[in-house]
Amino acid sequence: MKSVPVRCPVCSRDHAYVAPAYPCPCGAPTAPPLLPGAPAVQVVRRTWDEDWVTVRCTACDRRDQWPQPELCCPCGTLLRIPVRPVDEPAAPPGPVAPAHIPLPRTAAHPRPVFRPRTIRTGHDAVSAAALYLTWLGYREVARPRTRPAGGIDLRATGLVAQVDATTRPVELRAVECLWLNALGASAAGVFFSLAGYVAEARARADGIGLPLFVMDLDGTPQPVNSPADELVSTGA
Repeated sequence: MKSVPVRCPVCSRDHAYVAPAYPCPCGAPTAPPLLPGAPAVQVVRRTWDEDWVTVRCTACDRRDQWPQPELCCPCGTLLRIPVRPVDEPAAPPGPVAPAHIPLPRTAAHPRPVFRPRTIRTGHDAVSAAALYLTWLGYREVARPRTRPAGGIDLRATGLVAQVDATTRPVELRAVECLWLNALGASAAGVFFSLAGYVAEARARADGIGLPLFVMDLDGTPQPVNSPADELVSTGA
């Protein structure tokens, strides 16, 4: 699948991005066609109309709504990747580049491909995070019967996790609260966010070794700091 170059307008970091493909109802893998040469747009506030794009399946010609492709830059900026309008002809094929070069996997057993769950509500976001933690190898991932004041959305053996499904980047206080909750529970902490993190929150998470993930609307978490990269590489 063709990648497109993406430059972050905030830190000028360059990325190679590939849109994730998911099966059309006909069974054919389908992905939003990216628009080469169009600049990425920083996501400041989310609106549901902008979070979905029309995509045409090349196998059956079905048109449906798919999550708008997004990328979280390591600087913390959430980027919206432009998509070619459904009726515009495709560009000539070109070389494919990987969207992300992960750390070497050191887990004892390679994991299968992660199968995400589309996010449409806050409840979906928590469910998607639970699926991902289970895929990483955590056992007995479940929601607390009542959500504690500290904001813990998921617990597992040796783990507490928080899922922020709002349209604002996560603040420093939320990261520190999760860290303190994890210390109190003698567990590891993991944070998931739909809108990314402010710079202070990212810096603090790096300093305390708290993994941060950003989730796009197709339900696929992406690591945004080194502790998260390490967690993906090694598993639970």
